[in-house]
Amino acid sequence: MDSCNSMRLEGFFSAAFRSSRWSSCVTPIHSSSFRLYTHGIPLRRSSFSVSYSPSFTIKASSSSSSSSTTIAEPEGIKINSVPTKPIEGQKTGTSGLRKKVKVFMQENYLSNWIQALFNSLPPEDYKNGVLVLGGDGRYFNREASQIIIKIAAGNGVGKILVGREGIISTPAVSAVIRKRKANGGFILSASHNPGGPEYDWGIKFNYSSGQPAPESITDKIYGNTLSISEIKMAEIPDVDLSRLGVINYGNFSVEVIDPVSDYLELMESVFDFQLIRSLLSRSDFRFVFDAMHAVTGAYAKPIFVDKLGASPDSISNGVPLEDFGHGHPDPNLTYAKDLVNTLYSENGPDFGAASDGDGDRNMILGKKFFVTPSDSVAIIAANAKEAIPYFHSGPKGLARSMPTSGALDRVAEKLSLPFFEVPTGWKFFGNLMDAGKLSICGEESFGTGSDHIREKDGIWAVLAWLSIIAYRNKDKKPGEKLVSVSDVVKEHWATYGRNYFSRYDYEECESEGANKMIEYLRDLVSNSKADEKYGDYVLQFSDDFAYTDPVDGSVASKQGVRFVFTDGSRIIFRLSGTGSAGATIRIYIEQFEPDVSKHDMDAQVALKPLIDLAFSVSKLKDFSGREKPTVIT
Repeated sequence: MDSCNSMRLEGFFSAAFRSSRWSSCVTPIHSSSFRLYTHGIPLRRSSFSVSYSPSFTIKASSSSSSSSTTIAEPEGIKINSVPTKPIEGQKTGTSGLRKKVKVFMQENYLSNWIQALFNSLPPEDYKNGVLVLGGDGRYFNREASQIIIKIAAGNGVGKILVGREGIISTPAVSAVIRKRKANGGFILSASHNPGGPEYDWGIKFNYSSGQPAPESITDKIYGNTLSISEIKMAEIPDVDLSRLGVINYGNFSVEVIDPVSDYLELMESVFDFQLIRSLLSRSDFRFVFDAMHAVTGAYAKPIFVDKLGASPDSISNGVPLEDFGHGHPDPNLTYAKDLVNTLYSENGPDFGAASDGDGDRNMILGKKFFVTPSDSVAIIAANAKEAIPYFHSGPKGLARSMPTSGALDRVAEKLSLPFFEVPTGWKFFGNLMDAGKLSICGEESFGTGSDHIREKDGIWAVLAWLSIIAYRNKDKKPGEKLVSVSDVVKEHWATYGRNYFSRYDYEECESEGANKMIEYLRDLVSNSKADEKYGDYVLQFSDDFAYTDPVDGSVASKQGVRFVFTDGSRIIFRLSGTGSAGATIRIYIEQFEPDVSKHDMDAQVALKPLIDLAFSVSKLKDFSGREKPTVIT
């Protein structure tokens, strides 16, 4: 690249280059207002010039000598060894590495983690191989994509498949990996957490089956971040992510792909699109989808409007934005309040749905009716064989995360299907799917999916529900009363009983107090005995949930403190690792009710005795200082 390196501007000026409106502007600028970086390393004593083009490449020529050393030049690509030092705090959680975006923008922070990943993988898992790269469109994804492409080339990867504008939803990354037989893929997302310069960013790696990397790999990544000394960086220009097509750099290539096409093709093979279209085209059925200005905005129009015939105005917040329109892209009753208000209005639609930042979560609503995620996966499983062609032979097995209600257990029992209870984290479902033991699974945290990919899938869940409603109404003539979302749910309760369920989230608690609370509960568990009285409830057992994978024998311990009572009621306490700051305390409360006459109670009313017991047992206020939860679902 001669003496020029592609640069990234940090500060107020960087935002201007994200808009095509600036492509023809020339504005005097001063070096004091921003810093220049090459490969995430600040340049010193640099003279520079700024040029404008449709790809907004910013060039700078450095008058200082680079600290990197050229270590190889395979087939025309210069690969430099960039010196670095370990950076604390790069331990990967159940959903990847998540921090505030400013942390990732620190010198070498992202580069260290990417290089540590390559240092952790067997060479045959990436050398001359194909990797997928995509994300939810949040702030810093564009810059991060360029860094990852250069490090991938520097480590001998053969090809990168990257979504146009760096966008591919998490489920679609899994689908692309599987369809194109890629070695794995990078997902740039902090999921349902807010985006923007002051908020969150994240990254995770998925393996060749399309599932998140196992702990054996994430532990190695963390270990390598503690000893890393160099970053292997290819000296190639930034890639124009706005143009589809292949760009070759010697024996390394980058293909910018349409983020929707492979995923849409897969959805058409799973569902009966003609059946769904017959529902969405009815004049007596109204559908709305809230993309929350997140990644599914790129998928909503091609799928729901262009393919399934929904009205264009049925899609709200359908343009992906780097800061999600200043919103919190978490599809629940708190953060998707506009959608909830629409469905609960007097003349509200018949069906509403939303998805989150990276497109793997979902919320389902009927007219003045909320479907809990725990009920949702159970109802999909109970109706899948009839309504969804992919399951025409019936599901192979069912599974849920431990905190999710037992509604799915009852479906598995009635259908005589294998059933599995796993820790929170989608990767625990993957082994069961790969072994042919599992078809449909879900988590109470608004995640639902099947073995069509190895991630939870928000749009899949919406299509599954539309399939069920369409199947129930396929013979209804115009003017006849349609079977509604609430009808389907209440029929299910009448057959299987209702599992009243609620989750209380206390976000960004002080970590010290949160950890002390969990340790206190573990001590309580170790001294508890069956048949002890807890108010009006009798203890059946209590434990700190542990899971032994039936496929590979791996063990996951300390996955949540459980108090299970003789009437089937449960109280569960967990700390969540999906945030970027502090600790999130989650309390799960569940009570089974077989009596149909008691199925119409408000969940908070039905569960109040258990909720009060949870507060009393945990001493939550004493440990956290919190009186009210951030979110109730």
